[in-house]
Amino acid sequence: MNELKERLSLLWLFALLNYLYADVIAVWDIIGTPNFHVHLPPWALMCSAVLMEIPIAMIVACRLLPFQSNRLANIIAGVFVTVVNGFLTYVPPLAGWGSTPALPEYLFFATVETVATSVIVWKAWTWSETEAGQPLGTANRRAVGLT
Repeated sequence: MNELKERLSLLWLFALLNYLYADVIAVWDIIGTPNFHVHLPPWALMCSAVLMEIPIAMIVACRLLPFQSNRLANIIAGVFVTVVNGFLTYVPPLAGWGSTPALPEYLFFATVETVATSVIVWKAWTWSETEAGQPLGTANRRAVGLT
């Protein structure tokens, strides 16, 4: 199997475990706070489930998709989760809309997650067909002087 596919899959697994652990820490923080009753509406829980499904699905997708689809999926998924995570973590406290759950632990994990997904996007962006072990197309053969 292609080495970069394995690396991307591993990075997604790493990011997912950080997301999950950060959420566990946040729940512990919320439960440990007296008189703090947070009841998320069903739409918020569904959005959270969809957001978590992205890295879960990318673990498998990285190993199964062909080069072009794999590269595009990693770029789109990576940018999406990086932007959403960054927005939800850093914007509310900076804009005065409240604080992120379980500070500073949550900020630590969110930073690690953001770095991990940024690396995923960068690796996928710079991933070439020759690294993927794919046969070079005619245009690419000309570019590297094979035809």
